[in-house]
This record gives sequence, C-alpha cells and structure tokens, in this order.
Amino acid sequence: MESVVYGYIRVSSRDQNEERQLIALKEVGVADKNIYLDKQSGKDFDRPKYKRLLRKIKKDDVLYIKSIDRLGRNYEEIQNQWRILTKEKGIDIVVLDMPLLDTRRGKDLMGTFLSDIVLQVLSFVAENERINIRQRQAEGIAAAKARGVRFGRPPKSLPENFYQCYQQWEAGEITCVAAAKACGMPMSTFRYRAEVYEKAKLL
Repeated sequence: MESVVYGYIRVSSRDQNEERQLIALKEVGVADKNIYLDKQSGKDFDRPKYKRLLRKIKKDDVLYIKSIDRLGRNYEEIQNQWRILTKEKGIDIVVLDMPLLDTRRGKDLMGTFLSDIVLQVLSFVAENERINIRQRQAEGIAAAKARGVRFGRPPKSLPENFYQCYQQWEAGEITCVAAAKACGMPMSTFRYRAEVYEKAKLL
C-alpha cells in the first residue's frame, strides 16, 4: 500500500495564526485533508486532532511538522511520542526547520545517533522555552498588579438604595434578607459588600 503524507500544526491559543505552518506544509505537498491542527498548549499530547492523527497514520507514512516545538514543549513527552511514531507506528518524521531531523535519511547507526542527539537538544530547548514563557507571564502579571492593574471582571456598581438599606440593616430596622432583596442581590453578596463598606469607613 502506498504511503500517505500527513502534516501536523499546533498553535498555543485560538488567537495565534497558523498560516506560516500551513504554507510550509503545503509547499512540501501535504494535502489539506491530511493536515491536522490543534489550538492548544504543547505541555502534553492530550489534544483531539493529534490523537485522531495518531489513529489514522500507519506504517511507512510520512509526517511533516514545521518545528519540533510544534509537536510539543515537554521534553519527556516529545521523546516518548517520537518513539511511538517512529518505532511503534513505523512512520517517518520530517522536521522542516531542522533537516537533521528527517528519519527518511541516515537510517544507519550514525544517522540514528545524530538524530537522537539533535532531538534531545531541541526537545530540551522547547520545554525550556515553555518554562520561560510561563515565568515571563507570571512576572508580567506581578508587575501589572504592582502598578495597580486589576484582573478579572470589575465588580458591579452598587444599587442606588444600597447605603440606605445598609443603614437600616445596621440599625436593626430591617433584616439582612430584606435588605438584600431590596437591593436586588443575593444575601451573601449584600453581606460581602456591607463588609467592604464597613472597612472603607475605618480607613
């Protein structure tokens, strides 16, 4: 049976553009129907399209990827998946950005040895970059918080009658349930906003 050529694309989020990878795969002749795309983190291989590709691909087929970090960003997982694809599935992998990672060539001992070394180095670099990205994100969030940037949804503005209801509740004229109902909010929310208001008065 004739071998089939496949392509795999991964971008980290729905906002990222996969066009560069798509162009590269089409340039080497991968048909649209054989290109599998995941918009997901590379931390593991729990990705729907990759799993579908794994079920579809068979012995002697060829898989193209633009670069090793498009396959994944976890050192051990990349090594493991490479073994599954090349040894268990018996396919060839071509990494377009790294000609040394082309399992169609150099199938002798020296070629395999060189490929293994390059794969290990690039897998390490891919995971290290993932760690650095997470660290930069954490540092950016911390710096933004220090500048007073607030994350998450802004709190809803208080209803106009909140302070009147709060004063009546504090004076014991109405119950918390009645005050919350008059303000159109759950009792837990009314209590929370009342507590914030009390603390603000002490400042």
